Amino acid sequence: MSPADTLRLLFLSSLWGFSFIFMRLAAPEFGAVSLILLRMTLGALLLVPLLAKPEYLRLLRQNLGPLFLLGLTTAALPYTLLALATMRLEAGFTSLINAATPIATALIGAAFFATPILRQQILGLTLALGGVAVLSGGRLDFSAGGDGWFILAAVGATLCYGFGGNYSRTRLSHLPSRVLAAGSCAVAALVLLVPGLLLWPEAPVSATAWGAALCLAALSTSGALLLYFQVLASAGATAASTVTMLVPVSALAWGFLLLDEALSLQVLAGMVITLLGTGIATGVVRLRRKRMLRL
Repeated sequence: MSPADTLRLLFLSSLWGFSFIFMRLAAPEFGAVSLILLRMTLGALLLVPLLAKPEYLRLLRQNLGPLFLLGLTTAALPYTLLALATMRLEAGFTSLINAATPIATALIGAAFFATPILRQQILGLTLALGGVAVLSGGRLDFSAGGDGWFILAAVGATLCYGFGGNYSRTRLSHLPSRVLAAGSCAVAALVLLVPGLLLWPEAPVSATAWGAALCLAALSTSGALLLYFQVLASAGATAASTVTMLVPVSALAWGFLLLDEALSLQVLAGMVITLLGTGIATGVVRLRRKRMLRL
């Protein structure tokens, strides 16, 4: 990977890491649904102009049904669930649960899309799930005021991403990336339009929350998607997939520096185990087999 692609990858991980900070700041005032409506609407307004050519508009019209399902499972539902989670959970904690997305992708791919799981992936899946268990230990409290339902919301977001990733790979791989990005954003905005407006906050929203929401849409959605596709085209899928391991590190660091979030031993241990398992499952971390020499 070239130095330019490495810098792009690090910048991308910061943008996506910051998304958890932005949601943490804006979601309590906007509410999860209204915040994501704003995020998707502004994101669509910035991305849809990329479809100005007739060929892109034709592809958009021809694939409205599949793009609707993609936008629902990769944007509207998971973004709303993550925004809901950040209303209670720390930004770094939520990002670590979200880092298990490749695990959900592999499991859903094997269950519903006939995607085989390799032996190395099984080890990685087991480790990553163990890391999530370490992270959640002692916090799965479903009583009033507990974190349990918010943790499940974050897990639900990874399952949505897992389905959407498999569906995109198997059913929509023929579409250009700009059609996928702009189409899914536009669909998510339409899906959330009515509930987002009905749940729009009655109390005035602070300038801090508005700033976080606008940055979430412009930087962590439109800008990050365009940068991701640049890395994907230049460095390939394997290099681009490493961003999954960098985003939680970025979110934890920014959460610690900007929001005074604690870095407990439990969180650090969960991070190491989850990211190691994810790295093994995605092939970023490769296990070497020792060869026995026969004399």
